[in-house]
Amino acid sequence: MKFRIEPDMRYCPQCRDEYRPGVAVCATCGVELLSGVQMQELLDRKNSRLAGRAMAITPEDELVDIIKGRIINVKSVQALLGREGIPSLIAGDNSGCGRGCSGIDVRLQVRTSDLPEVMAVLAREHVQTTGLTDHDTSYVDAVYDPEAGVAICPACGCSFSTEGKTCPDCGLCF
Repeated sequence: MKFRIEPDMRYCPQCRDEYRPGVAVCATCGVELLSGVQMQELLDRKNSRLAGRAMAITPEDELVDIIKGRIINVKSVQALLGREGIPSLIAGDNSGCGRGCSGIDVRLQVRTSDLPEVMAVLAREHVQTTGLTDHDTSYVDAVYDPEAGVAICPACGCSFSTEGKTCPDCGLCF
């Protein structure tokens, strides 16, 4: 999406939200904001990098599958990558009957050299669409061990006895 950069405004380099002068940190991402001039320089560097990238995938390119699924889901990811200037290719394996009863699964492929940028785009999209920035995820690595006397809920961080099979605070079942 193209938008105009005002030199006197402030911008988030991750979500591209716009702020008035005087605001220092993005309310959504928590990162330091850039001035309009700095944001324009960042976009110019990105655009020059994208202009140097070949958009056509050739037979010599080494490809890697990044997603497999129904064509409508794969095309939405392909469109997301296209907006970021990353070329991709949809490949089928001809395993379906072709009569339209359930559709066939297809694979989305990208160049191996583009994989780090693809993963960054997908991670950013995941965070934005799931609202993870609004939640405390510091307990997600907690493991429920029924042998231990006390457990920490990975959803809310509540400490509780393992005699119960649900978190008394949020109701998560174990």
